[in-house]
Amino acid sequence: MMSPDVIKVRPEADYTIHVWFDNGEQGVYDMKPWLDKGIFRDLRDPEVFNSVRPFLGTIQWSNEADLCPDTVYEDSVKIAPPAAN
Repeated sequence: MMSPDVIKVRPEADYTIHVWFDNGEQGVYDMKPWLDKGIFRDLRDPEVFNSVRPFLGTIQWSNEADLCPDTVYEDSVKIAPPAAN
């Protein structure tokens, strides 16, 4: 089974990323565990971290770092969308 695609992202100040998936779910993905690993060290720079965007169903940064779509979906903490008024 394939994970849903990322369709929207919003970087947050605490090195987490709010992620919207094409199945209607939303989640928060914590990047802090990655910040000492290889190319992900660049993400400590707020300008690079904030460059995150949806890319081919997952997320990618300006330095071309990206994550497996399954990782983003499975390891994000799912959140309920805000109630409509």
